[in-house]
Amino acid sequence: MLLARVKGNIISTQKNDYLVGHKLLLVRKIDLAGNYIGDKDIIAIDLIDSGIGDTVLITQEGDAVQQVLGHKKSPLNTMIIANVDDIDV
Repeated sequence: MLLARVKGNIISTQKNDYLVGHKLLLVRKIDLAGNYIGDKDIIAIDLIDSGIGDTVLITQEGDAVQQVLGHKKSPLNTMIIANVDDIDV
């Protein structure tokens, strides 16, 4: 699991058949202080209604996405699994 912040929505006029009806978000990894790590954004499938600016936990395991969606045909391997309310170290 990785800590990330939602940067935006992915809007597409055409979508892979296995992603129709699912919300896609643009996220970037962050550290415990909330600073971005690296310069690469990640497309993640969102099943828990996250929004722009939310701090979230993501998993980059294709098997987790397959288990939640119920099939092995999803072209994504990143999924938002939790919204983070607070970080206490």
